[in-house]
Formats: sequence, C-alpha cells, structure tokens
Amino acid sequence: MRRPKLSSILMACSLLALAACGSPPDRQGEPAANAANAAASSPTETLNAALNGTGEAPAASPLAETAETGPLSCAAEIGAAAAEKRVRLCRQVSPATRPPCNAANSCAMIEDEIARSCALIDGFGEEGKPTPGCSPSPGSMAAAANVVKLYYAAIDARDFGTAWSQWGENGPPDQTMDGFQAGFASTRSTRVTIGKLEPGDAGAGSIYQTVPVTVDSQLRDGKRQRFIGDYVVRRVNGVDGASSSQLRWHIGAAKLKAVPAE
Repeated sequence: MRRPKLSSILMACSLLALAACGSPPDRQGEPAANAANAAASSPTETLNAALNGTGEAPAASPLAETAETGPLSCAAEIGAAAAEKRVRLCRQVSPATRPPCNAANSCAMIEDEIARSCALIDGFGEEGKPTPGCSPSPGSMAAAANVVKLYYAAIDARDFGTAWSQWGENGPPDQTMDGFQAGFASTRSTRVTIGKLEPGDAGAGSIYQTVPVTVDSQLRDGKRQRFIGDYVVRRVNGVDGASSSQLRWHIGAAKLKAVPAE
C-alpha cells in the first residue's frame, strides 16, 4: 500500500489528551455541549466536504432544516441498562480522575474514552492478559476500522466534538469546527460499511491503515446519498514518551466520491 504524503496526515493527537490523563472541563462526566443549529446551501456538497474532512461548508441557507439542538445521550440511544454497562467498563479502564464516562454523554464519547484508555495501557493488564473491554487489540486493523465506525456513530448522535476528535487535536485539515458541524446540518442519519482490510504500511515511526468504506446517508428532506472511498488512519508505533492519543488510531486522510444511491 502506498503511504499517503505526510502533508495530508495530521499529527497524532486527540482532544482528550491532557496532562495526567485528564479530560477537558466540558467532557468531565457532563453531557456534551449542544450543537449549533446550522444549515447549508447544498446538502450534497456540505456532506461530501464533511465526510472527506476538507474544505469549508457553503454559506448557510434559510431553506435547510435545522439540526437537533444537542447530542443524543447514550441512555437514550441504547437504553439505561446497556448504557450503564458501558459506563462501568469506561470507568474501569479509564485512568482519568473525572473521565467522560457518563450515560448522559453520547455512546460515542464513552467509547472514545475506552479506546483512549486502552491505547494507553496497550490493552493488556497483569501477566500480559488482555484487559477486559480492550478488544480488539488497540493496535489491530480492527481497532483502526473502529475509529471510522466511531466517527460516524458520533455524527449520528450529533456529538460533533467527539467526531471532530477522531481526526486529532486540530480536527479535519483546513476546516473549522463550525464548518465541520455545518456540513452535517441537513443530514438525518448515516451508516458506514467497512470493506476488506489489508495490512497497513509503516514509516517514520507511524503505522498507516487504509479503511475502505461505503457510506450511506439520508438527508432531512428524505433524499439518500452514497459515498465510496477510503479513510487512512494513523498511529504512532514504538516511540518513547508517546501519549495515549498518539498511540491510538486516528483519522489522517480521506478520499470519498459520490455514487448513485441504491
């Protein structure tokens, strides 16, 4: 596999990476902030820009429907009992004193903290045994694909902060947070299907994994869209002093194109 140019890859960081494995104030066990009511002049163009992580969203249009005012809580998404199970696992593996392991947050945020924590401990506990909940292995191809799945789960939950953080500390290249969020203003739902994974490529202390995808989306006006292409996710490998955010997979680049929806 040809390794992407370094200029198209973000430095391996995460919005969750703070000293002493802490969390930002707005993620310390509290619900994520409400999403802005953004609208876009061209749903196809804005969704495509957001999916690819490049470019700014077109100017807002008063004709577009407004988005929900806040992220969907994990309890509302999968039920209180199932959400509490994920919260307990999150608290079990997270080293943060006040991690975002709270059923009032999105499931994507909780899963993001689990992935961050498992990357920090390398998925293993005493005597080299896998840590419960750290499956698949943090460095595996499956874990790389899970980053893309988590990205779309966060979008569906309208937790754009967690979706943004899957690209690293600075988010998608050449985008603002407002532009990124506006790109999904007219999107009702998304579904990502992962294609066949092939072994990744290593270079300059990092590992790159191509994740082929098919993305199906439905707009608020009922129209359906389909995109096919690849995400390239990256993680630091064997670098002394690397943080959990550098050790875990994160999206570095994407190339998608629109195709007729079935």
